Amino acid sequence: MPALPETVTCIEIKEFGGPEGLVPTTRPMPVPGAGEVLIRVAAAGVNRPDVVQRQGNYAPPPGATDIPGLEVAGEVVALGPEVDAALLGTQVCALLSGGGYADYALAKASLCLPFPKGFDALHAAAIPETFFTVWHNVFERGALKAGETFLIHGGTGGIGSTAIQLAKAMGARVFATAGSAEKVAACEKLGAERGINYREEDYVEAIKEATGGKGVNVILDVVGGDYLNRDVKAMAPSGRHVSIAFQQGAKVEFNFMPMMLKRLTFTGSVLRSQPTEEKARIARGLKEHVWPLLDDGTLKPVVYKTFPLAEAAAAHQLMESSQHIGKIMLVP
Repeated sequence: MPALPETVTCIEIKEFGGPEGLVPTTRPMPVPGAGEVLIRVAAAGVNRPDVVQRQGNYAPPPGATDIPGLEVAGEVVALGPEVDAALLGTQVCALLSGGGYADYALAKASLCLPFPKGFDALHAAAIPETFFTVWHNVFERGALKAGETFLIHGGTGGIGSTAIQLAKAMGARVFATAGSAEKVAACEKLGAERGINYREEDYVEAIKEATGGKGVNVILDVVGGDYLNRDVKAMAPSGRHVSIAFQQGAKVEFNFMPMMLKRLTFTGSVLRSQPTEEKARIARGLKEHVWPLLDDGTLKPVVYKTFPLAEAAAAHQLMESSQHIGKIMLVP
């Protein structure tokens, strides 16, 4: 293994606020601690939580780097104590607590997964954040089962494009909201039975029509705000509602009576701050249940556009425009 450089090139948040706050810099090469590996990054994903962190509203967990970036793929080039020596030199994708916007990044060995068969680094790096999130929230917390109905809001983002494909592959009937005719078509191409343009039609009425008045069994909500009360109307009895973001606000006046009458369950989670042991459990579930679908080509992340690492600010501008369909990626 060649000697490592003494510094890494990375993107730091020089000041909170707009994308212009993302600035290239150099820092000392990180050293893997117990249970950690050092990855030479070939590609990194850009995710909505990175934007929220850049705005100053999503601090890294205690002990995590302030460099943004929650997922990478590349070669393992150094090992910390208590790590299987067989990992050295392997190609992995990894879920991080931060540090992905760099040409080298630390990762917990238990959160590293091999490239699926036939995957390059770009598509492997597009997996961890969205697939960990969707698997945990839709199939563990939301308990979506084959034959049930599922609604995802924002069907063309990284989370949405993953959720549509995975729910479809697991045998669910899938519906998705999106904000344009082009995005509705993209949702349906990914596997949604019906895409719903929320700018032109009431998604509650569309869901009732599509399900014969029953409503959906599971909703994955990234919108929040006044969608919450509308979601209740779109849910079937004993339905499950999972919140993972709130782009329209975290506070809303809520009527509990319909929830009680329909016996609904409301839950939600944040992935980044969960203990490593819990994220490692999710990783094992992905390896067992989802990796075979990636290996055989049933599932594949949708990569919309790739930027050089130094142009992270432009990548964030694109994400905030919501014009993308799929994942936005960085390449050192």
